[in-house]
Amino acid sequence: MHIESNDPEGAKVYDMIIRQIFQDLVLPPSIADMRAYVNPNEVVFIIAIKMRKTSQHITLKDVAKISYDSTEDKTTINIDNENFLPNILKKLWSEKGRGNVQQPSRYIIKLDGNQDVADYVVDDPYKNLKRRVYDAIFRIVPEGFKIMKDISRDDIVAVVATDELIKDEWVEKAYGYMEELDKVFVY
Repeated sequence: MHIESNDPEGAKVYDMIIRQIFQDLVLPPSIADMRAYVNPNEVVFIIAIKMRKTSQHITLKDVAKISYDSTEDKTTINIDNENFLPNILKKLWSEKGRGNVQQPSRYIIKLDGNQDVADYVVDDPYKNLKRRVYDAIFRIVPEGFKIMKDISRDDIVAVVATDELIKDEWVEKAYGYMEELDKVFVY
C-alpha cells in the first residue's frame, strides 16, 4: 500500500483513513495492493486497488435440485442451501417476474412450464468484492470531489476524483498506478 502526496502529514492521515475503511469493510484479505495520490494543491485524489482472486460464481444447480413435472407442467426447485435463498428469489424475480415465481414452502420454489434455470448465477464473489471495493473508494474520496472518472479494468479498480475538470496527466498517473499493480503477484 503506497500513498503519494505533496503533504507527508496528509499522506499519513489518508493511510490511516484507508486502513480503517478497509478494516470496517473486511477488505484486507481481498486486497493485493493499492496506490493512491492525494494533492490538495491541485485538488485531486487518485486511487487504484488490485483485488485478489475470488472463488468461482455459484449457479442455481450448485445449491438446489431442479426438476420438471410434465403432469403439473411445473419446474420445481428444491433449495439445498438456504443461505442462497434471497439471491435465488431475487434472480428468479428479475428473470421470470415476481408473479411467476411461487414459493409453497421455505425450501421449494415452483415455476410454470419447463424452465431452464439451472445455470442462473445466484452468487458471484467477484462482483460482490468489486462492489465492496467501490463502496470503500466512495468512503475514501474526499468530500466534495463530485467529478470522478472510473478507469477500472479486470481485477484493478481505479478512480480519479476532483472538484474541477479532470486533467489528462491525472488519468495518466492513474494508468501508471494500474501498470504497477499489474506486476503485483496475486496468490
